[in-house]
Amino acid sequence: MKKKKDVLSYVFIIVGAIMASFSVALILLPNDAIDYGTAGVAIIISKLTGFQLSTCVLAVFIPFIIAGFVFLGRRFTIKAALGSLVYTAGLDFFENIPFELDTEHFLAVAFGGAILGAGLSLILRSGGCIDGSEILANIVVKRLSDKTGRNYSMTPVLLAFNALVYMTIFALIDVTAALLSLLVYVVATAVIDHFTDHFESIKQVTIITQDPEGIIFDIKNKLNKTCTIMDSRGAIAGENNTLICYVSYFELPIMKEIISTHSGSFSTVSTIDEILR
Repeated sequence: MKKKKDVLSYVFIIVGAIMASFSVALILLPNDAIDYGTAGVAIIISKLTGFQLSTCVLAVFIPFIIAGFVFLGRRFTIKAALGSLVYTAGLDFFENIPFELDTEHFLAVAFGGAILGAGLSLILRSGGCIDGSEILANIVVKRLSDKTGRNYSMTPVLLAFNALVYMTIFALIDVTAALLSLLVYVVATAVIDHFTDHFESIKQVTIITQDPEGIIFDIKNKLNKTCTIMDSRGAIAGENNTLICYVSYFELPIMKEIISTHSGSFSTVSTIDEILR
C-alpha cells in the first residue's frame, strides 16, 4: 500500500507539472501574463535576454533544488527535482505547438491561472514542489524555527518574494503584464489554497497515542520538533496521551510516516492562522 501511494505521488507530480507548463506556455505567455515565483524570474530573464525559456527556468531552479537537498532532505529534493524537470521539458515541448486561445486577455489569464493552480495543487499534495520561492520560504521558516523554537508561517516570505517579481515586471516590462500577472497569482493561489488548505500556513497535528515516548523521539530526531503532552482517556482504549505538534506543510509527509509506524496511534491535522504569545 505504501509503495502504491509513493508511485501515485510521483505520477501526480508529473501530471501537475505538465498542467502547469501547458498553462504557462500556451495560455499565459501568449496573453502577456507571467507566472509568479522563480518561474516568473526565469520568464523575465528570457524576455529581457532572448534566451530559450526552458533553459532559463532550469538555470534558475537548479540553485534552489541544491539548497533544498542541503536543508530539506533527499526525499523532498527528489520530488522537487522531478517536478522541475518535467515542468521544464513541458515548457520546451509546448512552446513549439501552434496554439492560440482566441479570447479576451482577462478570460484567458483567469482560465490559465486556474489550470496552473490545479497543477501546482497536485504537486503540493503529493509532497513535491516546482517553485524555488516555496523551497526558499521553507528553508527560511525551518532555520528560524530551529533557532528560536517557535513556528512561523511561510506567507510573509512568499509575499515578499512575489512582490519583488511583480515590481520587476512593472519596471522592466510593462504595466499590463504586471497587472495580468498579478491576476494569475490571485487565481492560482485561490485554487491552491482550496485544495491544500492554505499550504503556506502552520499545521497543527493532534496525535492520540499509547506510545508517546516513541513518537516524541521520532519527531525530535526526524523533524527537530517538540510536542505538548496532555493526559487523555478513551472510552474503549483507556489511558492514552494526546500530543500536539506544529509543523509546516512540507513536513506533514514525514509526520504521517512517523505516526504510521506506531500502531494504535491516529491524528488530525488543522490549519493555524495565527499563534498568540
